Amino acid sequence: MTNIDWLVLILTLGGIVGFGFWKGRVSKQNIEGYLLADRQMPWYHVTLSVMATQASAITFLSAPGQAYTDGMRFVQFYFGLPLAMIVLSITFVPMFNKMKIYTAYEFLEGRFDLKTRTLTSFLFLIPRALSTGVTIAAPSIILSTILGWNLYWTNILTGTVVTIYCMFGGSKTISYTQLQQMFVVLVGMFLAGYMVVHLLPSEMGFVDTLKVAGKMGKLNVIDWKFDLNNRYNVWSGLIGGFFLQLSYFGTDQSQVGRYLSGESVGESRLGLLMNGIFKIPMQFLILLVGVLVFVFYQFHEAPLFFNKTELVKVEQTTEYQEITKKNTLVFTQKKQAVEGLSIALKSGDETAINIQNVKVQEADKKTNDLRKEVKDLIKKTDKSADVNDTNYVFLSFVTKYLPQGLVGLLIAVILLASMGSMASAFSSLTSCTIVDIYQRILHPVDTDKHYLNASKISTLCWGIFCIIVAQFTANIGSLIEAVNILGSWFYGTILGVFLVAFYFKSIKSNAVFYAAILAEIVVIYTWWIDLTAFLWLNLIGCVLVIIFGFLFQMLQNQFKVR
Repeated sequence: MTNIDWLVLILTLGGIVGFGFWKGRVSKQNIEGYLLADRQMPWYHVTLSVMATQASAITFLSAPGQAYTDGMRFVQFYFGLPLAMIVLSITFVPMFNKMKIYTAYEFLEGRFDLKTRTLTSFLFLIPRALSTGVTIAAPSIILSTILGWNLYWTNILTGTVVTIYCMFGGSKTISYTQLQQMFVVLVGMFLAGYMVVHLLPSEMGFVDTLKVAGKMGKLNVIDWKFDLNNRYNVWSGLIGGFFLQLSYFGTDQSQVGRYLSGESVGESRLGLLMNGIFKIPMQFLILLVGVLVFVFYQFHEAPLFFNKTELVKVEQTTEYQEITKKNTLVFTQKKQAVEGLSIALKSGDETAINIQNVKVQEADKKTNDLRKEVKDLIKKTDKSADVNDTNYVFLSFVTKYLPQGLVGLLIAVILLASMGSMASAFSSLTSCTIVDIYQRILHPVDTDKHYLNASKISTLCWGIFCIIVAQFTANIGSLIEAVNILGSWFYGTILGVFLVAFYFKSIKSNAVFYAAILAEIVVIYTWWIDLTAFLWLNLIGCVLVIIFGFLFQMLQNQFKVR
């Protein structure tokens, strides 16, 4: 990065964090002010805080690479989101607001008992802590790749900065910071998309670029085929995605804490509904940037492998040099075929389109085969090497081709997104630890100041734990998929417990407690044997809790009768 990029990066980060601290300074120094911003946030704060919590650095780092390798079909993952927002606004929001709770799991003790509340709180804490570790690793990948820093020390640096920021900032600071973060994030991604098209050959306009991308199979937004083993189609998005989003936004404290800070039921509802409206277009834009980068690399020779840290292990070998020569030849052929395809598309000549499209597909297959050879070579050299370079595609393009200043802005975008997501995660981990466990079980009677100080200590401890987790995430592949898979292991079970609490009054505490444990075991086993795509785990976990709950309650009733 140049001095201009560093200046833009420092001013953007410093300005937004400083503004957040300044606006949050008036928050009451008590547990409600620290965890829920005194419940005074308007709807637009709720909307942007909810979006910022979900849209971590993983979204802006990994999603474009996901689209580069797999097309736009990942957007179907969010198709169930608007439906989930409607259900939440009707059911969860008014109930939580009426009870004036700090965490979603407080509600469960009143409906069931303490052990059920504690179990669901633990089921939340496990995936949230682990996924936050992944969230820390995402910006560390950026800094370590650009600056050549050691990844493990970079994890410690970025995690420590955000931990300190969360310890002393509180919920109101987080909310005001996220408001500015989302504005910069959206502007930065729009500029990135514009620059990709601008850097294409002059005869390639935006529409021409989309036509080429479509013919190369990258605009696969909709897949109507019902297939339980297909991760992304309309049905997995609408059904599995609905249950995942309903559980995530309805029972994950990192999100619940955002809309519990709304100043009224109406403000919280409006904030959630606006999130349901804006989230899919935002995700579509981010994925589209990845597709545009893919088309860009049809006219500029792409790296055979985007992770420079792993590539350097084989760059000097004879085998790699031979693969590079073959790739240059294939790229020349593919570029000519893509240019021919673009001309044919403009003329509307179907015969020419089909001929050129066959040439493009053949050349693209050769490119993919050569990329696989490089991955095999890297793996042969180092068996522990990470051969999934999805997370590095967008970063590689940004640092090599974008102008000075914009590189710094986009790095700031990814870091800001990471800060916003981590801040909400640390806040939620602290809320559950203090309210559901420490204050409720371990230390039930003390002053508000004591619990405020305990909250800050809890944030510090969770920060250390998540930094440790981050050290083991370097080789897990696509970060955005990893986070959602991890959530799908637990969210369905948690949602099942809440749905039983809301709608199945005949099922009592013991039945739902053991149903949740058994359902979680089945979900993990289902994933372990690779029986279905991960989105369906949310539906499976939810339905199993309800079914097992009914069965256990029937058995319990029969024994009572006897």
